[in-house]
Amino acid sequence: MQDPSYEIAVIKGDGIGIDVTNSTLSILQEAEKLVGGFTLTQNHILAGAGYYKETGTDIQPNGEEDAGKADAIFLGAIGLPSIRYENGTEISPHLRLRDRYQLYAGIRPIRAYPNAPQRLADKRAADMDVVILRESTEGLFYSAAVHNRCPVENNDEIQDIMRITRGTTQKLHNFAFSLARKRKNRGKRGLVTCVDKANVFKSQAFFREIFNECATSHSDIEYSYNYVDAMALDLVRKPWEFDVMVMENMFGDILSDLGGGLVGGMGMAACGEIGDHHGLFQPAHGSAPDIMGQDKANPLAAILSGSLMLDYIADKNQNPKLTEAANLIEDTIYDGFSANAIRPMEFGGDMGTKAVTEEIISRMYQLQNVGRG
Repeated sequence: MQDPSYEIAVIKGDGIGIDVTNSTLSILQEAEKLVGGFTLTQNHILAGAGYYKETGTDIQPNGEEDAGKADAIFLGAIGLPSIRYENGTEISPHLRLRDRYQLYAGIRPIRAYPNAPQRLADKRAADMDVVILRESTEGLFYSAAVHNRCPVENNDEIQDIMRITRGTTQKLHNFAFSLARKRKNRGKRGLVTCVDKANVFKSQAFFREIFNECATSHSDIEYSYNYVDAMALDLVRKPWEFDVMVMENMFGDILSDLGGGLVGGMGMAACGEIGDHHGLFQPAHGSAPDIMGQDKANPLAAILSGSLMLDYIADKNQNPKLTEAANLIEDTIYDGFSANAIRPMEFGGDMGTKAVTEEIISRMYQLQNVGRG
């Protein structure tokens, strides 16, 4: 019987997006060989600032539609400082994908690794493993980029909208509780913290009200609250006390970068953006064109995003082999850091993009007790 096949829409994009995507695709290919039970195919789609400079458009014809037909979308990085739309804003076709396919659940894992930079002195921070869940289609970002909606915009004043809707927020909170349950089954705490500013903004009080309503349907999962400013403090002071933190778009944008800094840098910042029927996965870092093609980029954020993608396709299609492959990648990276065998240049190490990728592949075979052909 032939293994089920799943299509990945691949957008390498700009700068080091090309480098880290190539690394990720190599890792996924080896995981597929080692685990079996599925086949991944690739549909490469041209998009980004470089493509815009060449063609005047930011994504190839029918690129958005083709991306939506795939089982998942993988994006390297998009944007170049010297290339902008005519209005001066960054090239951002991926934001349209987020809006078009309503990818409301932005998953940002924050995990500490042995022998990676530890920014916090407390020994308990060495075991930090939490998730920021950022709503990705509304909030304060609603009026920017894709929608470009400002109720007042003139030479004296500009206003932006913070939009919170019941439908999207219900889905987000239920997603948060389901994610916490999945993590609880894997030995994590199983706690959802609503991060808001409900003491100031009516929109945020509404966000918390919907959270409370959803919590009643998930009685097996603990829940708590934290104002966003206090959450920033607590991520530094006691991050080990949290598990899944759910919040509005802008709050998540800020706190996820803070979280990335706590575990070494943006080179470890994986990201998944998930909707009801589609999922897009990308490293949260930028395109860093100054080191493009120089074998200096840390590919781990992209590779970990690829692992998130496998887990997403597994859930979507009820295929445990994909989950096994996702776990193999994550376990291998943790094992490599534990042995001090993964030493990215980003952390002052001596390993470039290719060396990190090769080390992970070799260790995947070792963990599976399989000889590499």
